[in-house]
Amino acid sequence: MLTARLYGAMFVKQFFNTTLRQTVRNSSTIFGLSSGFGKCGVAVIRVSGSASRAIIDKKTRLKSFPEPRRAVLTKIFHGQTNAMIDRGLLLWFPGPQSFTGEDTIEFHVHGGTAIVSAMYDSLATFPDTRIAEPGEFTKRAFYAGKMDLTEVEGLADLIHAETEAQRKQALRQANGQLSCFYNDLRTQLVQAIASIEAYIDFAEDQDVDDNVLSVAVQNIEGVIGQLKAHLNDNRRGERLRNGVRTAIVGAPNVGKSSLINLLSQRNVSIVTSIAGTTRDIVESHYDIGGYPVILGDTAGLREGTEDVVESEGIARARAYVESADLLLLVVDASRVETVDRMDTYLREYMETLGLDADMMSRALVVLNKCDLLTSGTREQLTAHNHSFSFLSCQTQSGLPELLERLKTRLVQLCGDPSVESPTISQERHRYHLKQCLACLERFRDYFHEAGASNRDLAIVTHHLRNAVRCIGKITGTVETEEILDVIFSTFCIGK
Repeated sequence: MLTARLYGAMFVKQFFNTTLRQTVRNSSTIFGLSSGFGKCGVAVIRVSGSASRAIIDKKTRLKSFPEPRRAVLTKIFHGQTNAMIDRGLLLWFPGPQSFTGEDTIEFHVHGGTAIVSAMYDSLATFPDTRIAEPGEFTKRAFYAGKMDLTEVEGLADLIHAETEAQRKQALRQANGQLSCFYNDLRTQLVQAIASIEAYIDFAEDQDVDDNVLSVAVQNIEGVIGQLKAHLNDNRRGERLRNGVRTAIVGAPNVGKSSLINLLSQRNVSIVTSIAGTTRDIVESHYDIGGYPVILGDTAGLREGTEDVVESEGIARARAYVESADLLLLVVDASRVETVDRMDTYLREYMETLGLDADMMSRALVVLNKCDLLTSGTREQLTAHNHSFSFLSCQTQSGLPELLERLKTRLVQLCGDPSVESPTISQERHRYHLKQCLACLERFRDYFHEAGASNRDLAIVTHHLRNAVRCIGKITGTVETEEILDVIFSTFCIGK
């Protein structure tokens, strides 16, 4: 029969869920400013909880209760003194058809500091009503089943998105596309567990086909393949969410600081003719073609300096270069003697800077001071190697072409969130997915290594349950009783 452990887990989970829902349902009514802080044209104050109806009755003089999801222009009064606070819009969202799943109100009032303060003071006079904690509205939406954890994280990323590509990625996650992928994997695993449990408990005396076990194992192999493909994303989603760390690297006085100032359109770094001016890493955040870039101006790399501070700056520059996603290798074009010497010069330049082949694979070569080249030499260099970007920080010649090359490389590093499948955007997801994959591989290895007569499926199936829990930690749902539901719906047991 079904193991006692499964029954015990079901009871604990059901008790926990019931208690949790009751706790959320009976919690305080909360209120908070949903629009931005500071003086503004309109301020939106949201209220959620069981006291919402009483708040509408007390704070308005409406002859009839407002229709759901329809704006009503009304005078708004203080709940205790009955003094008029403002005249604004009221929207009523009865639960569970609301963001939080609870009865919810939105007051749209003028955004003056005194008006918002008066609204807060008035709302606080109602029994068991308090100011919401940071993120508490979204937390209640999660507990009400309005969204899972990946959608919550996507919503947070959407609010903090600074570039177009970040917005697209966050929007897809907030709309549940990443959640759908994880839930599909989880459903496949739950069905596999249900099949194996049915085979263990009912194969001898019920109508459970012998190939049920082999089909379940095949399905698990498929999930393993999907997980590996999902994890093998070169961290594109995380780069897009956090920003592509880009190191501007080169010898002293080749124009690195001028380049970061040019790209940032402001004076980020000090520019002088003195070698070794930049000592520490100077970072600037920039939007290139809709992709977030963290530009880092580094100390000029050279050997033999006796300046202690400059030596420390060079050491930090090398560490920054090793961890960077992208390098902009700046070369003084005026120092290239002839086109025939270009390859040799670059090779010697790399050796001087201490850049290896792996670092060069992440680099875009920028030939700065191209205004000092003759037109014939520039044409010959272009024909010699089309991957070079010609630039003059002085005249800004070549800047559009450099930005276009940068955007192409950024698309390669981050992907295109508008057309590609949702990618892993947080290290938390990657960690739990790796744990899930490890559990599935342990099950697969045991199943193939142990002979049919020596397999103890009742014990090894716990690897599959752990895999389901790992995915549940990503989405915030771990429902053990689902396994029972699948068993009794898939197989006609106990009819």
